[in-house]
Amino acid sequence: MTFKDLGIIEPILRALELEGYTHPTPIQEQAVPILLGGKDLLGVAQTGTGKTAAFAVPIIQHIYNDQLPHGHSRKIKALVVTPTRELAIQIGESFTAYGKFTGIKNTVIFGGVKQGKQTQALRNGVDVLIATPGRLLDLMNQGYISLKDVEFAVLDEADHMLDMGFIHDIKKIIAKLPQKRQSLFFSATMPKDIVELSRKILGDFERVTVKPEQATAEKVEQLVYFVSKGNKVNLLVHLLQEQPGSSALVFSRTKHGANKIVKKLGQADISSAAIHGNKSQTARQKALGDFKDGKLKVLIATDIAARGIDVDNLSLVVNFDLPNVPETYVHRIGRTGRASASGIAISFCDREERPYLRDIEKLIKQEVPRMLEHPFLEEFQEESKSQRDQGPQRHKNPNQSQNRNRSRNSNYRGKSSGYRGNSNRNKSRGRD
Repeated sequence: MTFKDLGIIEPILRALELEGYTHPTPIQEQAVPILLGGKDLLGVAQTGTGKTAAFAVPIIQHIYNDQLPHGHSRKIKALVVTPTRELAIQIGESFTAYGKFTGIKNTVIFGGVKQGKQTQALRNGVDVLIATPGRLLDLMNQGYISLKDVEFAVLDEADHMLDMGFIHDIKKIIAKLPQKRQSLFFSATMPKDIVELSRKILGDFERVTVKPEQATAEKVEQLVYFVSKGNKVNLLVHLLQEQPGSSALVFSRTKHGANKIVKKLGQADISSAAIHGNKSQTARQKALGDFKDGKLKVLIATDIAARGIDVDNLSLVVNFDLPNVPETYVHRIGRTGRASASGIAISFCDREERPYLRDIEKLIKQEVPRMLEHPFLEEFQEESKSQRDQGPQRHKNPNQSQNRNRSRNSNYRGKSSGYRGNSNRNKSRGRD
C-alpha cells in the first residue's frame, strides 16, 4: 500500500516524498482512513512507529480542504498537547514538513523560555498549535489563546503526561474545547487512569494498537551486562572507549544520576551532556542540537526528557538503569533501530534489577542475550554470592528473594568484553 492509496492529496504526497516516505507504517495504514473519515481515534503506540504522521497528515488534509479564501484571519483549528518541549518541537517540525505545499501554518509553545516570540506567532495567526500543558494554560489565562474554533484535538503521550502530574491541567484544557470536534488520544500504555481520561475526551471512536514487540525488538540487537551498581560507570567508560566516535544515548533513572554520569565520564576524558527536567530549555536544546549534529557523541537522558529525541545514525542506546516499567524499555531501545534500520541496545543489570529484566523479557517474548565476558563481571558474581550467603533479609525487593538462587548465566556463552557497534547501520530517518 502507498500513501496515495490512503487517499492523501497531492500537495501532501509531494511533501512526504521529499521526506523519503514511500509506504505507510502499520499505524499510518490503519489510522489515516479512520481520521480522514472524521471519526475519533484511540491509538496505543510507541514513539518510533510513525505515530506523528498518522495524525498530522489527516489533520493537515482536513484543514487544507476546508480553509477559507486568503484574507481571512487564521484561527486555531487543531491543537496538539504533548508532555515535553522536545517532543512539541519535533511534532511542530513534522507538521511543517508534511504541510510544506499546503500553506498550513503551525507554531509551538512551551515553558522555560520567554513568551514574546510565541505570543507574536499567535497574533499573526496559526492553523495548528502544538503545546505543552503548562504554557498552554498560562497563555489561555492571559487571553492570547482561544480554543473555541478547534476542530481537531490531539492528546499525545498521555501516559507520560499523567506521570508528570499534568492530569489537572489536561482536564482544564479539555473543558475549554468545543463539544463538536474530532479527538485523537495516543498513549503507549493503557492503565486505569488513562482509560478513564480517554472516555472524557473521545466520542464515537475507533481503536488502533501497534504492539511494542512489533515496533522494536526484531530490528535491535540487544545485550545485557550483569554488573554491580558501583561498577556501572566503569563499564560505561570501558564500552565507550572501545568504540571511540560512536554516538550513544544513555538512559538514567534519575536527574541526579544523569548529572553524576556526566561528571564521571568527564573524569575519564569522555565528553557528554545531560538533559532532564532541571536543565534550562537553552541548555537542553543546545545539548540535543549538538548531539543531533554529531558535535556531542554521548547524551545522558531521563525518560521524560528523552521524549522527542530523533537522531539519525544513532549507534547505541544504553540502559544505564533498567526501567521498572517494561514498556519504557521498548520505548528506549526504539531510539535506535528506527524505521528500517538496525541498532544496538545495551542494558546494565545489577542484582536488584533482575526482576525488571524478567518483566522486560516477558513483554518482548524473548530472552535478552547475556554478555558474560567483561572486566567487571567477576566482582558482580562475588557480590551476588556474598549477598545470597547473608540470607533473604538483605533483599529490598521481596519478589527478588524468591528468585535469588536462579541464574541463567550458565545457559549463555559470552562473545567479547564489549559491543561491536557500527555507526553506519542506521542510515534511515526516524519516523516520529
